[in-house]
Amino acid sequence: MSTYLADSAQTRYVEGPEGESFAYRRFGRAGGPPLVMHLRLRGTIDHWDPALLDLLAAEREVIVFDNRGLNLSTGSPASTIEGMVGGSLAFIHALGLKEVDVLGWSLGGIVAQGVALAAPGLVRRLVVAGSSPGGVPDLPRPPERTQQIVSKAVNDDEDFLYLFFPDTEAARAAGQASLRRLEHRLNQSRAVVGPEGVRGQLQAVSTFAGFWHRQEELALPVLVANGAQDVMIHAYATYAMSQRLPDAKVILYSDAGHGFLFQHPEDFAHEVTRFLS
Repeated sequence: MSTYLADSAQTRYVEGPEGESFAYRRFGRAGGPPLVMHLRLRGTIDHWDPALLDLLAAEREVIVFDNRGLNLSTGSPASTIEGMVGGSLAFIHALGLKEVDVLGWSLGGIVAQGVALAAPGLVRRLVVAGSSPGGVPDLPRPPERTQQIVSKAVNDDEDFLYLFFPDTEAARAAGQASLRRLEHRLNQSRAVVGPEGVRGQLQAVSTFAGFWHRQEELALPVLVANGAQDVMIHAYATYAMSQRLPDAKVILYSDAGHGFLFQHPEDFAHEVTRFLS
């Protein structure tokens, strides 16, 4: 039995403007603008580490969801970043929210930036984790091994450990602990992004021109964070954003990679809640 609040949060559904049904969970300390979370490539509502969610929910109301056509949500999955942004906005508006904070990890970080750019009056503060605006000049490409693993139909624990955590004893132990925490939901739901959704996400990433040229438009406060050892999206993208964003704070974890927010949930949650407050 799990002791995490996130693991007992009820899955709810709200109807979108096109008749689609968005699956979501909403829990935590209400009062201010809720924190709407956007997940990574192939991630579902059950792929958020409950340790991180609980720490955030102790201070904030947290909302996690499956975007249009992914996992428990119905409709057609998007094949462009703009389509993913549209799905997110449709979900937020369906909940009747007038002001939100937004956090995005990896692919979700790109979508989160798109939401803030498309609806600047809606988003109060933005957190971009392990991500990029896209189109960053001279950004190093991921290693060939990373590309091979990402293209696999199914990933195992060793794949996730390589993609998200450095190859050190401490980082691997933290990664394995995170994977075990995820099992409470995933062993029951077997949640996955289906083949159509994965194809759409990969197409969206490969055809996206980027928000690099629009960074100056993100005039709201932005927290950008990553692990310095990220093998999926090079940490240079995080630094580069700090050179263009008008009002940003950057955090880099020297001993972590793409999954730094699951490796250091206490520290990162503290940084996020302080930033949002």
